[in-house]
Amino acid sequence: YMSLKEDVMFDLVYLKSMIHHLFSIDSPSGFTKNATAYLEKEIKELGYETHYTQSGNLVCTINGMDNIVYGVGAHLDTLGLMVRSIQDNGKLNFEKIGGPNLNTLDGEYCRIYTRNNKIYTGTILSKSPSSHVFLDALTRERNEENMEIRLDEIVYSKEDTQKLGIETGDYICIDPKTTITENGFVKSRFIDDKISCCILMGVLKYLHDNQIIPCHTFKFIFSTYEEVGHGSSYIEKDIVQFLAVDMGCIGLDLSCTEQDVSICAKDSSGPYDYDMVSNLIELSKKNQLSYAVDIYPKYSSDASAAQSGGNNIRTALIGPGVHASHGMERCHMDGILNTMKLLYAYMIQK
Repeated sequence: YMSLKEDVMFDLVYLKSMIHHLFSIDSPSGFTKNATAYLEKEIKELGYETHYTQSGNLVCTINGMDNIVYGVGAHLDTLGLMVRSIQDNGKLNFEKIGGPNLNTLDGEYCRIYTRNNKIYTGTILSKSPSSHVFLDALTRERNEENMEIRLDEIVYSKEDTQKLGIETGDYICIDPKTTITENGFVKSRFIDDKISCCILMGVLKYLHDNQIIPCHTFKFIFSTYEEVGHGSSYIEKDIVQFLAVDMGCIGLDLSCTEQDVSICAKDSSGPYDYDMVSNLIELSKKNQLSYAVDIYPKYSSDASAAQSGGNNIRTALIGPGVHASHGMERCHMDGILNTMKLLYAYMIQK
């Protein structure tokens, strides 16, 4: 097993800039073109080739020392909402995209994107939003039936809202409120899984800056439908091994912390490849990384989707520990860097 001979110094200025830029681009499942276009531009500036799959996944090819192809995936799509209908009072009913925790969305700001390219702002609220008015303001369940979007427009009727061009099927994107603290915490919505996209980009930048050629040819896959279950259900047939990079879970009897890279042995789709998982554990030990091996019974990944799609591959899953997933999430630069080092070690091992 390979240990990292050189002092691996990732470009943290680039990484933090990538976090701020990528997190600021709204990209719920199916509405990812602006985010993929941004990453495509960044990848091409580093001199690597890109192409798209039919479903919109962005693929970056990193030529290696041989033609054996390994895939590494992170998903660019996030949770979100979609306009279900317009109420008689002009406010919006919505449906969830993926599984956001609606209790954490009460009071959050959002943006509504119309199909004629207008963007409106609003707030996600309970339909009993005021303690001075509604007896059930504190107790009303926060779900799709009991919540709505208050537009920052003068609207009092369904017709008023329709005149703005807002229609059923328009995307509602939630403000991520991304913050990086001085002591290294990254606080934001949608750390799952934009942080892993940034991790892949940070490793790509390191390979470019140091003119490093990986042991095999790698395809970095930035998928666009993971939160709804089929992000990497199709992967290109030359890929023989697929490593998903996605958030690590924290809580209950799990051992992962925000300082660790998580190695998932099993999730709801079943166990990951025994030899790949063992290899990742040995690479972590050899390189003195802070890591945790856990089981995630309420979780699936792009690697799960790739297996379910019938691809003839081996799969594994790693990622930085993330607290409070599908709510107001948080991770730490330590866990991010441990994940980057493990991914890099995986790519250069003989």
